[in-house]
Amino acid sequence: MAKRTLLASFLILVVWILADMLLHNHFLAPLYQQNTSLWRPLNQMNVTLVFAVRLVLLGTFVATYAWLVRPRTLGTGIAFGALTGLALGVAVGLGTYIHSPIPLTMAWAWFFAAIAKSVAAGLIVGVLLRQKPRNA
Repeated sequence: MAKRTLLASFLILVVWILADMLLHNHFLAPLYQQNTSLWRPLNQMNVTLVFAVRLVLLGTFVATYAWLVRPRTLGTGIAFGALTGLALGVAVGLGTYIHSPIPLTMAWAWFFAAIAKSVAAGLIVGVLLRQKPRNA
């Protein structure tokens, strides 16, 4: 189980990094460029903190699924990912829009990206951390 948990965590990290690169560096880049006063310049961003936050989210996601979700199946993994993504999407996308003057398009992009990334993570834990059926 420990090896599968580490593998799931690694795969989720890779998927999240790739998704973030695609979303932020390509799709949302024009919106970021139109609103430069809202963002730190790249050379002022704390890369260590970015990875620390990502690892805490990742660890919380995997640990919650492994310790609290029963039965651990593909379906419950996807459902857990969707619910977690909805919570994160509302908080990150719409919550930021409430407090900061980000474009609504960006808020919705962050909202849907959180859901998509969490569903992908749910699919990964659903496949790799499945409970073995008990013999009756």
